[in-house]
Amino acid sequence: MKSTQSYIKENKDKFLNELLEILRIPSISADPAYEEDTKKMAEAVKEHLVKAGCQKAEVHETKGHPIVYGEYLIDKKLPTVLVYGHYDVQPADPVDLWDSPPFEPVIKKTKNHPKGAIFARGSCDDKGQVFMHIKAFEAMKAAGELLCNVKFMIEGEEEVGSPNLGPFCKKNKKMLACDVILISDTSIIANDIPSVTVGLRGLSYVEVEVVGPNKDLHSGVYGGAVGNPINILADMIASLKDKKGRITIPGFYDDVIKLSKKERDAQNAAPFDLEAYKKELKVKDTQGEEGYSVIEQTSSRPTLDVNGIWGGYIGEGAKTVLPSKAYAKISMRLVPNQSHEKITELFKNHFESIAPGAVKVTVKPHHGGAPYITPTTTPEYLAAAAAMKDGFGKEPIPVRGGGSIPIVALFEEVLGVKSVLMGFGLDSDDIHSPNEHYGVFNFNKGIETIPYFYKHYAAMKA
Repeated sequence: MKSTQSYIKENKDKFLNELLEILRIPSISADPAYEEDTKKMAEAVKEHLVKAGCQKAEVHETKGHPIVYGEYLIDKKLPTVLVYGHYDVQPADPVDLWDSPPFEPVIKKTKNHPKGAIFARGSCDDKGQVFMHIKAFEAMKAAGELLCNVKFMIEGEEEVGSPNLGPFCKKNKKMLACDVILISDTSIIANDIPSVTVGLRGLSYVEVEVVGPNKDLHSGVYGGAVGNPINILADMIASLKDKKGRITIPGFYDDVIKLSKKERDAQNAAPFDLEAYKKELKVKDTQGEEGYSVIEQTSSRPTLDVNGIWGGYIGEGAKTVLPSKAYAKISMRLVPNQSHEKITELFKNHFESIAPGAVKVTVKPHHGGAPYITPTTTPEYLAAAAAMKDGFGKEPIPVRGGGSIPIVALFEEVLGVKSVLMGFGLDSDDIHSPNEHYGVFNFNKGIETIPYFYKHYAAMKA
C-alpha cells in the first residue's frame, strides 16, 4: 500500500482537475439568481466527500443555503477533527476588471506564484482550501494512515454572515461533537515563510440610507438651497475619522485592550517589507491610524471602511440631478474584547445624531461576528505548528489575521472546542477582488501538510 505522501504525489494532476471543475460552479450566496448553482455546488461537495471515502455524506437544508456534512469514524478512543469550510463565494463584480472570466478557471504564472496560480472566483476563498482537506483525507484513507476520526461541515453562507450556521450547530451538537475544528480560510506570510493564524478581527457591517427631498430635483432650480443627500453622506462619512486616522464614534475604543510593548514588538517581528507592499499595490504611501505599523493596522487595531457608496445618476453622459437618496455600505473590523452588537449600536446612534435636518438617516445592520484569539500553548496549535514545519521545513510564525471568520467564536461557544486556523493562501491572492487566484504550489502544499496535523495531533492526544 502506498504512503499518504506517495498517493498525493501520484494524484496531483487529478486533484487539480477536480478543483477546476468545482470552480466552474458560480455558487454566489449573496445573489438569489445563483440559488440553483449554489445547490449544485452543495451536491458536488457531497459527491466528493463520498468519493474520498466518507462513511456518510449528507446535504442538510436550512432556511438559506444547504450545509454539507460528512464523516469517517474509526474509533471513539481516537481524537475527532471537524473540518469547517465554505463552498459559497463572493460576487464576481466588477466582472469587466477580470483578466479572464471569473468562473472559467485558468492557470497563469505570477510574481508570487512562479509555478502558476489558478485564477477564478473561490479559488483561494474558500473552495481551493476546502478541497485540500477533502483530498488530504482521501490520501490518508487510501494509504491506511488516517489516525483521527474526521468530520466535515461545509456551509454555503459564510460570505453572507453564516445566518443559519449557529442554529444548525446548536441543533446538531451531538453529531458535530469533536476535539478540534480545523479551518483553512486564512493565509501564510509567504511561500517560504509559513505561519499559523492565532487571531482574527471581528466584524460589524451596516448599510446606511440618507433621504433628502421626496424626489430627484433639477440641480439648477433647487441646487444651493435643498440638501444634497450625496454631499451630506460624504460629509458624514468623512467625519467618522480624524486626521490621525482614529475613529470618532464615541465609545468606539472603550473595550479595546492595549497591547504591551512586548506584544507589539512580537507582532512587528514578522517579516514585512513596506516598500514592496506599496509597490505591489501601486500606491505611493499607506494611510492608517497614526502611531501603529502596517502590521498592527491590519491585524490588532480596529478599522472603519466604506465598502460601497451610491446615489443619483451614474449612467453615460451627464444628468444635472439633485438626488433624493444616497446609500453606503460600511464595515468595521473589531479586535478582542469589542462586541459587534455594541459597536453596531454605537455606530447607529452616532450616525443618526450627526445627520443635519435636511435629511433623514436610516442605519440597517447586516451581519457581524466576534473577534477571536487562540493560545499558542494548546495541543491543537502545537500540532498545527509541527505540521507546518514538516510541510515547509521551517518553524511557522504565529500571526494575527486582519479578516473575520465570525463563526470561529460561535464554534467555541456552542461546541466548546478550539479552532485551528491553518491557511495556505497569500494576502496578495486578491480574494473578494477581481482576478482572485490561488497558487498551485499552495494548493499542493496544503494537501501535503494537512496529514501531518493529524499525525501530530493524534500523538499529542494519545
